[in-house]
Amino acid sequence: MEKAFQYNDVIKTFPGFKLGPLNLELEPGTVLGLVGPNGAGKTTSIQCLVGLLRPDSGEIRVFGRPNDLNKPEWKLDIGYVGDVHVFYERWNGLQNLRFLSQFYPNWSDEKATELAKRFQLPLNKRAKDLSTGNRVKLSLVSALAHSPNLLLLDEPTSGIDPVVRTEVLDVLFEVLETGDRAIFYTTHILPEISRLADDLAFIDEGQIWLRTPKEDLNERWRKITFRLAGENVAFESIVNHRKEGNDHQVISSDFEITLHQLQELGAENVQDMRMSIEEIAVQILKGGKDVASA
Repeated sequence: MEKAFQYNDVIKTFPGFKLGPLNLELEPGTVLGLVGPNGAGKTTSIQCLVGLLRPDSGEIRVFGRPNDLNKPEWKLDIGYVGDVHVFYERWNGLQNLRFLSQFYPNWSDEKATELAKRFQLPLNKRAKDLSTGNRVKLSLVSALAHSPNLLLLDEPTSGIDPVVRTEVLDVLFEVLETGDRAIFYTTHILPEISRLADDLAFIDEGQIWLRTPKEDLNERWRKITFRLAGENVAFESIVNHRKEGNDHQVISSDFEITLHQLQELGAENVQDMRMSIEEIAVQILKGGKDVASA
């Protein structure tokens, strides 16, 4: 089966910023979260994929087909929700959906209506009168009504309240139930990644410096406390270390290696605690490439 998408040595430059060379791919049925601070290159990456920006060099393929703007059939496989929700502002939600339906052979009015009811979305309201949360919902209905094989979400829940965010994530879970659809989303809201993603890719300054299955982070990372006398011990796989006298607290990116070293050093009162994905992501973002190579 073809990859849902592939970036091959993609480069895009702006004054003072360079994305890439970017090499990234996604298997069907997988959710990939692209995580990084504002200005890291997340939106540029996804806009190159969806065709809103043209890379300076490199190639992007969607289910095996180049994302060639002159041959736009590949767009039928994509549902896209950007960080800006663009509609005909004087039209109501239903009129906007009917307009969009003309461009997608697989569009389902029944699915659009079902999603709108699920979201309690007032389709009779003009787009300009919709709240931020309802604009996000209308964007999601627009993106999902034609059952895309690849769903692209650029900071989809930024600026909306936790209740709406939960509703959005619930619907996205249901989208994945078929097992052959892929989701690629960007975010700086860390609680989202613990619920939705299979894999995480961390990006900063236009470079992806770590991609990993979420479960690998769950299994390997630990917060460890122990007692150990002595100064300047070089611990392995440690990304954070606090010390008060002989009492230590460390965060390890590979707790088995750290525990083995502590045993060899004769550490006492050793206790390890699991960390949430949000806690791990904070450490990775703070540590950057040094953490990725730890």
